[in-house]
Amino acid sequence: MTNIDNIDRQILRIVQEDAKISNLELAERVNLSPTPCARRVKHLEDAGIIAQHITLLDPEKLGLNLTAMISVTMDRHTADRFEKFERDATALPEVMECYVVTGQDSDFLIKVLVRDMRHYEEFLLRRLTKLEGVSGVHTSFVLRQPINKHVLPI
Repeated sequence: MTNIDNIDRQILRIVQEDAKISNLELAERVNLSPTPCARRVKHLEDAGIIAQHITLLDPEKLGLNLTAMISVTMDRHTADRFEKFERDATALPEVMECYVVTGQDSDFLIKVLVRDMRHYEEFLLRRLTKLEGVSGVHTSFVLRQPINKHVLPI
């Protein structure tokens, strides 16, 4: 891990909350002049600490009203089988997150956003269960999301 100081931590907290902040405003908020502030941000980007700058969208305002957490079980536990599933799942636009998990009867846990139950059914029966190696799925639907953090505790 790259050594970061308190000013770097302040910068990281601020840009996590507002990726559109100007360098001038950021520099003012962390009590630096603009050039050293820009250098610090560039260093944090080059070190991979700042991975990307993104805009978060509200899924419900775009008609994606149903979130499903799907446990996926594979037929074989081989690196090739898992890698193929990961590539194939990445190509499905509804899949927002994918985790390889342990301590359950499943191998993957994926988070899926869909419009409604009909969309979910189409996704499940026509695409997810057709992926090579998928031998079983178990779905839980999200009722609500009381915590939704995107700012890392640094």
